[in-house]
Amino acid sequence: MVKPLRWGTSSFSEKSWVGPFYPPGTKPADFLTWYATQFDTVEVDATYYAVPDERTVLGWERKVPATFTLCAKFPRTIVHCGEGSTPDPSKVLASPEARDETTLFLERMRLLGAKCGPLVLQFPWFSRRAPLAAPEFVERLGTYLEALPEDFRYGVEVRNRDWIGPELLDVLRAHRTAFVWSELVNMPHPADLAERMDIGTTNFAYARLIGDRRAVDRATKTFDRTVLDKSSDLLRWASLITTAQSRASEIYVFANNHYAGHGPGTIRELRGLVEEG
Repeated sequence: MVKPLRWGTSSFSEKSWVGPFYPPGTKPADFLTWYATQFDTVEVDATYYAVPDERTVLGWERKVPATFTLCAKFPRTIVHCGEGSTPDPSKVLASPEARDETTLFLERMRLLGAKCGPLVLQFPWFSRRAPLAAPEFVERLGTYLEALPEDFRYGVEVRNRDWIGPELLDVLRAHRTAFVWSELVNMPHPADLAERMDIGTTNFAYARLIGDRRAVDRATKTFDRTVLDKSSDLLRWASLITTAQSRASEIYVFANNHYAGHGPGTIRELRGLVEEG
């Protein structure tokens, strides 16, 4: 039995998509409604920067059909906690503000009802300037996940390659949380990880094609077309996703503009590869 594949992009609000993706003249207020005619899921990026108000969330819910799912990122006040670009390891997942923001964020996401997809904890890279040891992170993550309500689905993305191992994956399995498969500069490709270890940690899979922001920014200032050839990486993704269908009840796949220059083009290309076998 072929399992459901859900295809989408990271965010839907890019104004340079008007013309190449959104019909000419489409207003921002109508972006999501049109987007939902092309894809059946979206990853909302805005929630990383602030918990949305009730009116905004209810607006999202109203603009999409019953079969559509909205995925969202946990706020940076939970997973980053720094004032600038450098995270504050002492506060990640553990500060009073993080606990309060978690409660508020989930309260707002609950307004989506059945249209709420997996919610992602996207952790930053912890450098030597802001160190966080893997054992401490895994222990703190386990405590945090244990306290989360079970009526949502969750995913975890890490950007320290040395954190990816049995300890992290076992904690995610214990809490039925997806290890997010992300293609990101300076991180191993998920297809390489899958050759060395079992990266399926729950009954659904969650994939993010993020890429190299600097490479795309050097090539373009807008996101209206594909500017990087990622065909070989997309073939690897197609193979990984096809294989994962035998185990996962659902697979969510999202493409970022910074992967190849144009999120909708990337996800359509990958979808075509998978459908063609």
